[in-house]
Amino acid sequence: MRPVMRHLPPSVVAAILLAASPALADAPKVVASIKPVHSLVAAVMEGVAEPALIVRGAASPHTYAMKPSDAKALAAADLVFWVGPELESFLDKPLKANAKKATSVELLEAPGVTLLDAREGGAWEAHDHGHKHDHGHAHGEGHGHEEVNTHVWLDPANARAMVAAIAEALSAKDPANAAAYTVNAGRTARSIDALDAELKAALAPVAGKPFVVFHDAYQYFEAHYGLNGVGAITVNPERRPSAKRLSEIRARITGLGAACVFAEPQFEPALVDTIVDGTRAKKGVLDPEGAELKDGPGLYPALMRGIAASLKDCLGS
Repeated sequence: MRPVMRHLPPSVVAAILLAASPALADAPKVVASIKPVHSLVAAVMEGVAEPALIVRGAASPHTYAMKPSDAKALAAADLVFWVGPELESFLDKPLKANAKKATSVELLEAPGVTLLDAREGGAWEAHDHGHKHDHGHAHGEGHGHEEVNTHVWLDPANARAMVAAIAEALSAKDPANAAAYTVNAGRTARSIDALDAELKAALAPVAGKPFVVFHDAYQYFEAHYGLNGVGAITVNPERRPSAKRLSEIRARITGLGAACVFAEPQFEPALVDTIVDGTRAKKGVLDPEGAELKDGPGLYPALMRGIAASLKDCLGS
């Protein structure tokens, strides 16, 4: 970078680099699987090109079915960013069949991403966040992906590591715009740091209060901010929980005095009504993927703020 540019704000540097680049029209065709991943990719690509998104709107990767337009996007793609087959299982075979020329980037494998073991059963011990696995390119010995929680973006430290991996993959595929990707990645990482500090302050007053979630999507968020999730209504959101599971969760709510039970916009809210009936727990909604948020670079911070606000509003009232 030229010496005079070191003294300019990052946004100005990015604008200069983008204006000077002759290769914007030749930017790679990029596809992202789910909205949080798409948001981070879009932030790194801002000003260069816009990535395509597969799982749109309120759809869930747990229940998604590929459309012909998705197959067409994969066939044209140069890069595909996804968490991995453990989360987006619907994408595993189409990537092999349709995205033959694309580089596939599994962000669960990104250097610096810390993984947490999936929790067993519907009721957990307080602050049971499993074992951490600092991830370079392999897990700890004997540790398979099927054993980990895949909602890695809900830890801001993981989001920063994902941004770095996204920028590296884009730069390798598109060296002409590498400087712009680097500047955008730096700006995005700094914004995640500021967001993290904001959320830590906001959530500190409710850190010890027990709550129940619809499914175990929030372990990374809980662990990072010291929150007290005590159970999930369902282990697999694609399957309705058994009567035994519902009875166990109700006992957990009563025994621990759980303050809130949280539904999700993508799944059946009537289950939450059944769970809280006859208890003192209140109902709330948490959204781990931004179902009702606008796609793009702003979705990730809005998603994280939305989860924090829902937790604070329900647990703090």
